[in-house]
Amino acid sequence: MSAAEGDLPFDAAELRQVFSSFLDHAGIVLAVSGGPDSTALMLLARAWRYGLLDGPGFLVATVDHGLRPESRAEARKVAELCGHLGLRHEILTWEGEKPRARIQEAARIARYRLLSQLARERGATAIALAHTMDDQAETVLLRLARGSGLSGLCAMRPVSNSGDLALLRPFLDIPKSRLVAVVETAGIDYVRDPSNADPRFARPRLRSLAPDLAREGLDAARLALFAQRLSRAEAALNAAAEDARGRVSEGPWTDGEAHLKASPFIALPEEISLRLLIQAIDHCATEGPTELGKAEDLHRALRSAAQGGLALRRTLAGAVVTLRKGRIDIAPAPPRRTPPQRRARSVAANSPGV
Repeated sequence: MSAAEGDLPFDAAELRQVFSSFLDHAGIVLAVSGGPDSTALMLLARAWRYGLLDGPGFLVATVDHGLRPESRAEARKVAELCGHLGLRHEILTWEGEKPRARIQEAARIARYRLLSQLARERGATAIALAHTMDDQAETVLLRLARGSGLSGLCAMRPVSNSGDLALLRPFLDIPKSRLVAVVETAGIDYVRDPSNADPRFARPRLRSLAPDLAREGLDAARLALFAQRLSRAEAALNAAAEDARGRVSEGPWTDGEAHLKASPFIALPEEISLRLLIQAIDHCATEGPTELGKAEDLHRALRSAAQGGLALRRTLAGAVVTLRKGRIDIAPAPPRRTPPQRRARSVAANSPGV
C-alpha cells in the first residue's frame, strides 16, 4: 500500500465504527474540497472500503464556487489525486452572478444543490460530508448566538435527510487535528482556504475565540457533547409530542387541515403543545417552515385566549389558526388579495366624463 492507503492514524475497528452508516447505501457522493478534512474523508473512506468484499460505490465531487482565482486549479488537484487513488471524480461549477451579501450562505446553498443534483443523476442515495467536532462546536455557538431553539442547538446530526437523499457526517466526534494528521501522514498537500481565517465571516471570528473558550471549559469536545445530549432530549420531546397528537387531535389530520381540542391542548406541558402547534402549522403552511419566535407568540396567545374562553384567529406561515368553541382549527390561509391597480392619471385625464 502507498502512504495514502495504509499506515493511517485510524485502525480497522475505528474505521468500521466511523463509516457504519455508509453500509446503508449502494452509492455515495463524497464531497471533497481539497482541504484537510474532506481529503481525509476520501482517504479514510477508501481505506475502509478496501477492506470490504462488498460495499458502497464512491463518486468524489468537488464544487468550484469561482470565488477565488485558485479555485479551478484546486479542484483539478483533487481530480488528479483521485486519479492516483482510482476514484471517480467530477468538478461541479457554481455558475452565474454571485451575490454581494451573505456570500458564504449563498455558496453553501449552491454547494448542496449541485451535490444533490449530481447524486440523483448518478443514482447515489447519500452525500458524505467532512464536518468535524470543531465544526459542530462552532455550529452550536453560532446557533446559540442567533437565538435558536432546542432543535437548532442539537446542531448537525451524523445522519440526516435532504429530501430523498441522506447526508452522512461520520466525523462529528473526531477533532480536526486527527484529520489533519491523516493527510500529513499520507504525504498529501492540502488546500488552505483563506476565507477560513477571514474575520468578516462569523465562523472565523468564533474560531479565534476557541482558545479562550477552551480555558473556561467550553472546548470543542464539551460543546459537541452538549449537542449530543440535546439530541437525546429532542428525540424524547418529539416522541412525547407525537403521542400527544393522537390524544389531542380531533380526528386525523387530512390534506391541508388539522384540528385540536383546545382544553387538552392547553393542559399539555408548554414545550409539547408548542411542538404540536408547529407540527400542525407546518402540515398546513404554504409559506415555508414556521419560525420559532412567531410560533411562540401565537402559542402564548392561544393559551391565554383558551383559558379565558375567548376566540382567536391568526395567520402564520401561510396557515390560518382559529380558536373557537373549544377547538383549534388549522388550515391553509386563503390567497392574498391583490389590490386593484389604480388607473394611470394620464388615462383618467383623457377619459370621457360620465
